[in-house]
Formats: sequence, structure tokens, C-alpha cells
Amino acid sequence: METIPSISCLRQLLDVDISRMKSAELQLKNTIISWVSNENSMPLRLLMNDYLDVVEKHIRLLEIFCKEEKISAYDLSNGVMKTYIAEAAEKLACCSCPEIKDACLLAAVQQINHYKISVYGTAAAFAGALRLQKAGLLFHQAELDEKDMDERLSYLAEHELNKKAIAPFALAS
Repeated sequence: METIPSISCLRQLLDVDISRMKSAELQLKNTIISWVSNENSMPLRLLMNDYLDVVEKHIRLLEIFCKEEKISAYDLSNGVMKTYIAEAAEKLACCSCPEIKDACLLAAVQQINHYKISVYGTAAAFAGALRLQKAGLLFHQAELDEKDMDERLSYLAEHELNKKAIAPFALAS
């Protein structure tokens, strides 16, 4: 079991949160790679590849922040991300056709995306309170990246994937 360092100030809370977020992004990167390699609709596959680029960008930014702030001592996993990924895998395994699987995958990614919006927004607020302007901008940009991806995921769901998943077998007729 991991030992969480003592948290006695906002700065330490930010450091722990960022360590967990770095772990979350790494978990997500590996998972997206496996999800993209499965059979998906082309628009979803392209969007997932774009999201993979966003995740990789966030990993680099978090690594820079950790290096500059000397946060290498914390190696904490992210149980929330692990749970989101496990739940998605469980549901995806039960999907009976590609259209349903695509809708399920998109919904799972959007749930993860909403979690990340909240974490990055909180990190930006903490950094602002701590007068860490550069970090605050970095976390705010990550939050904006996630919000942009959320809009793109919603658009694809509303205009294509959910419509196909309503009655997938009717489309084949």
C-alpha cells in the first residue's frame, strides 16, 4: 500500500494531487492506445488519437512541473483513474455490436474527461492561491484542453455515435 506523505499545507496538497494526476495521465495513455487499436468508427478513432496527443502533452507538462518543483519523491497511483478504466473495460466487454461499443467507449472517455477537468481546475485554483503563476497557467491550459475535448466528444456523440447506437441492427437492414 502506498504511503501518502503528510499534507499540512495547500502546497503539499497540490504536489500530491499533481503526482496522482501524472499517474492518471500515464494510465490513460496506455489505455487509449489499446482502445484505439480495437475496431471503432473512423471519426471516433481519429478523435481518440487527438485525445492521445492531448494526454501526451499533459504528461510532458506535468513532468516539467514536477522537475521544476522537485516533486520526484511522490510516486502515487491514481485509484480514480484505475476505477474509471476498469469500469469502462467491464462495460466494453459486454457490448454486443460495434455501434454500442463505440457509444460506450465515447461515454467512458467523456466521464474520464470530466474528472480531469475538475482536477486541473482545482490545481489551477491552488496554484493561483499559492502565487505559482506559471503552474496556474499550465493547469488552466490543461483544463481548457479537456473542455475542448469534451465539446468534441459531445458533438460526435450527439451527431453520429448515439444515433447509430439507438437501433444498430436497423441500420444494417
